[in-house]
Amino acid sequence: MLTKAAFTHGKGEPFQIDTLQVDDPKPGEVLVRIVAAGICHTDLIVRDQYYPVPLPAVLGHEGSGIVEKVGDGVTSVTPGDHVVLSFASCGHCKSCMTGRPYACQTFYELNFTGTMHDGTCRLHKEDGTDVANFFGQSSFSGYAVVSERNVVNVPKDVPLELLGPLGCGIQTGSGAVLNKLKPEIGSSMVIFGAGSVGLSALMASKVAHCGTIVTVDVQDSRLEFAKELGATHTINPKNVDNVVEEIHKITEGGADYSIETTSRPEVLRQAVDSLATLGTTVIIGAPALGTEVSLDVNTILFEKKVTGLLLGSSIPQIFIPQLIELYKQGKFPFDKLVKYYDLEDINQAAEDSETGVTIKPIVKIS
Repeated sequence: MLTKAAFTHGKGEPFQIDTLQVDDPKPGEVLVRIVAAGICHTDLIVRDQYYPVPLPAVLGHEGSGIVEKVGDGVTSVTPGDHVVLSFASCGHCKSCMTGRPYACQTFYELNFTGTMHDGTCRLHKEDGTDVANFFGQSSFSGYAVVSERNVVNVPKDVPLELLGPLGCGIQTGSGAVLNKLKPEIGSSMVIFGAGSVGLSALMASKVAHCGTIVTVDVQDSRLEFAKELGATHTINPKNVDNVVEEIHKITEGGADYSIETTSRPEVLRQAVDSLATLGTTVIIGAPALGTEVSLDVNTILFEKKVTGLLLGSSIPQIFIPQLIELYKQGKFPFDKLVKYYDLEDINQAAEDSETGVTIKPIVKIS
């Protein structure tokens, strides 16, 4: 089968649209007609080779679409089902077997090395040259072959083109709060960065009934938007002498929880230094491989925790339907974050994401 797709040839090069060959699904795999796909920060840092995914590749890992065909042994979906695509996991390592697929021991191999679980690709140029897969889905394409473990069945009474970002960015931010931190009612939360991940964490903090929710960002327009979504306080680092001191004032001694989404080492230091005793910082921002940060060990000694996070510590087949239900109830209005683009405008969408013009671009594909 032939499909239109946006792919990247070399480091930092813009996406190019061309026609590719898509294989049929193998046993345990699903062919999905992609309706739309969100653009995530991770797509852009892979395009720029912060993570060395083989090129050429079709990126995209926030796809939503309709099941077209299933391979042998697939039981969770049937043709015609509406689905969201999330990350790949093996299903048989210790982490997967204990209900933590986000910590799959082969997560990197399955999502970032350019092939499917069997070491081969499902996308090819018309001359037969392989095009690398990404995140087990490569959803910047009209059709995608994915593992059954990537697929999340979703209800048909919600716009399908809206749902793709639940597969990564929105799942990650909200899961940091609802799955990882599980904050006590009335606790204080500080979120560094008001992009789609940070604002998803903000909305989840409101769902969790946090008492004080502080958002830190350098764009005043995003801080105003954060207030609309439920932030009780906002801080623009350009307008204060010391962000950490300001947070300690607001929270009367330090935050119970902080979330770092910006990928900047100096901001991670602020997130940790902003904590109260017994506080926890979650790291979400993904900088280039090898990035290091300096922390004061004596700060950590005061019963403080720093932890990483992958994909919201979630089981997508459980958590994504929960987020959709919160959205339907009006408690998680993630639709306010998005702006739609046609596939032909994917480079404009990427630029708007990087410059902050658009919080969450979604590329409509079919």
